[in-house]
Amino acid sequence: MMKLVLTVFLSSIFLVVLAQPTANFWTKKNDFTGGKRERAVAFSIGAYGYLATGVDTAEIVKKDLWRYDAATDTWQQMADLPGNPRRDAVGFALGSKAYVGLGIDNDFSVLGNKLKDLWEYDPSNNSWTQKADYPGGAGNGVYFATAFAVDNKGYVCCGKVGPNSYISQLWEFKPSINQWTQRASFPGGVRYQLSSFSIGNYGYVGLGANQDVFKKDFWRYNPGSNTWNQIAELPGSARGNAVTFTIDDRGFVCMGTDGGLLDDLWEYNPNSNSWAIRAFYGGSERKNAVGFVVNGKAYVGTGKGYSGKKQGFEEYTPHNFASLDEQEVVQLDVYPNPATERIYCYSSSTAVKSYALFTLSGAKVYEVESTWSGKTQITVEGLEKGLYLVVAMNNQGEFISSHKVMIQ
Repeated sequence: MMKLVLTVFLSSIFLVVLAQPTANFWTKKNDFTGGKRERAVAFSIGAYGYLATGVDTAEIVKKDLWRYDAATDTWQQMADLPGNPRRDAVGFALGSKAYVGLGIDNDFSVLGNKLKDLWEYDPSNNSWTQKADYPGGAGNGVYFATAFAVDNKGYVCCGKVGPNSYISQLWEFKPSINQWTQRASFPGGVRYQLSSFSIGNYGYVGLGANQDVFKKDFWRYNPGSNTWNQIAELPGSARGNAVTFTIDDRGFVCMGTDGGLLDDLWEYNPNSNSWAIRAFYGGSERKNAVGFVVNGKAYVGTGKGYSGKKQGFEEYTPHNFASLDEQEVVQLDVYPNPATERIYCYSSSTAVKSYALFTLSGAKVYEVESTWSGKTQITVEGLEKGLYLVVAMNNQGEFISSHKVMIQ
């Protein structure tokens, strides 16, 4: 018999996991102490995560820095960034230091100044030191770029340089000599609101938009040969403003916007060049959130949801990657969403034997065997309006995937 634990948060957002879960689940943590905000940057050094800059609920652009202690689930304010306040900046860590810079200093782009300054943060003495200015974008600064770190060097890719002007440039920053070097441009073309992560000796860049069209492609950058190779595209929605992070040798893409707001989590395996859907974010759908990794767990939060800016944070506990071949969580498509009369469920996995529909309180209202000829129908006409959960189950009645659906 299937065992489910349904945890309903005060925000009416839930996470479904197996009873006594050991992997692939989200846990609510204390809210970010610096208040609700979006468009911040985040990084981790040692046992601590950090969040800096962004825009608050009054649309004030920030320059503060906060440190998160995962062991005590507490936040502490640290030294402010000395430069201008900013949003849509970049941040990355290299060894025992972190680097924050670029961005724009006003919530309204037309009133703001594009920034090109870069600052090094030393947590040992809680101090900042200015480094060489970013020379890309014709030397006038950039915002909505993405950054990753490989082999003690930082990389800033793409971004926005004007109201309708974007770049595909890639620049390498080497802190040992405080110098920037232009590298091979991003082959996906001009892009902003894109995302990146690093695994081993490679950087991975993708998603975002080339002005108005969201993308789902991903590319791997090899700093040693200064070359790009396209990898498997994200199976989920094309999107911008997603959160990315790396745990061990896996990259993750979480949430973002495809025109609406998303709450899905995708894991990339470089060994098989494949993506797998993981547990949906424990909080509400959102864009412009941040994430960092401490001790093998990811911490994701802030951002902007349907009800405004957020300060909530969630901790993600990943799978045991060594045993994933036997424990793959399958992709599940549910449409239309929202629905009024019926929904259709589809998964290409042969492990799916049945689908069930649950209320937020955990009551099962419908169950049907999977239709192997294609989509499986669930009738929702007459049900009370609201948010429900579709669960895919295997032969043992175990939960193997889920998807939220709104019934109107």
